Amino acid sequence: MTLRRVNVLILVLVAVAFLIIVQRNLLNLSDFLHRESPDAGMVLPFEAELSPDLGLDLDRKGEEIPVLITAAEDRLGAVIAAMNSVYQNSKSNVVFTIVTLNDTVDHLRTWLSQTKLKNVKHKVIIFNQELLSGKMPKDLKTTETSKPLTFARFYLPLFIPEADKAIYLDDDVIVQGDIQELYEANLKPGHAAAFAEDCDSASSKGIIRGAGNQNNYIGFLDFKKESVKKLGMRANTCSFNPGVIIANLTEWRNQNITQQLEHWMELNAQEDLYSKTLAESVTTPPLLIVFYKRHSSIDPLWHVRHLGTTGAGNRYSPPFVKAAKLLHWNGHYKPWGRASSFSDVWDKWFIPDPTGKFHPTRRHSD
Repeated sequence: MTLRRVNVLILVLVAVAFLIIVQRNLLNLSDFLHRESPDAGMVLPFEAELSPDLGLDLDRKGEEIPVLITAAEDRLGAVIAAMNSVYQNSKSNVVFTIVTLNDTVDHLRTWLSQTKLKNVKHKVIIFNQELLSGKMPKDLKTTETSKPLTFARFYLPLFIPEADKAIYLDDDVIVQGDIQELYEANLKPGHAAAFAEDCDSASSKGIIRGAGNQNNYIGFLDFKKESVKKLGMRANTCSFNPGVIIANLTEWRNQNITQQLEHWMELNAQEDLYSKTLAESVTTPPLLIVFYKRHSSIDPLWHVRHLGTTGAGNRYSPPFVKAAKLLHWNGHYKPWGRASSFSDVWDKWFIPDPTGKFHPTRRHSD
């Protein structure tokens, strides 16, 4: 073998080795990007981020307004109506982050792509239910524990890592005002979130079956537990509703809010701090603890609540409902169900399911 051939062979072997090293590095980088949180160094709470599915509405420019909403299969019509109301009532550059489960992705994409929402900017993220492992009481079977997506709001900075501020919306809302107004609401210095107080205006009369008027901490937390006592919180402190959240994600990250919420979830799984209280909620109590006297307030008209409770039709007048910026059907009765007040308002924003799977089943009872 001539010296020239030896040199060529050596060059070929070096080139092959170089390509193998590059390939391995690229694979390692890809694995890192899929596994690591850009700011927290922990596994992201979704199995795999799907293609962004960004819409094509080029007319909407300016600062992006991130809005996170969850999409459960049995309530998908609610998500569509909520998104439609936000989109149609604002000219702002709204970008939705939709957190869902594997069994809903195809249905959701079809509904969005085959209706007038096809140009709405959005991305879809699959929630990894393993994230809740060890954080839920094993012997408790409430509505909330069977719906893991309700905890997505705890992980706002991980789902929207590029944003400094964001809005979270429950799916059973209709937005009648311009979402930019809510987004631009000022939070007090050092506050990571703003909520609507349960003692504000007409929304304060939230009825929980068997508990009467429920609007303070004692309905959500067991103040006989030592871990709760040590916090020194006043039991009669006004609670708040986390169905609408304005989040300062910079403060959320700096204060490790997500980790604090997870701590109380884990402690509750061990000590039953709030699972068996009158409110029977496992979503609201950790937020009440972490944000005790450390949150800003939302304008009451931007979160008119309890439309899904008994007597809502008598509590609110039609002119008041019309003037509200955001309506929330929290409670047992949903506007797509059988008996709900002001379901005609919700109907205005509902877009029929092109697959025919989802049908509102309620009859009007206003």
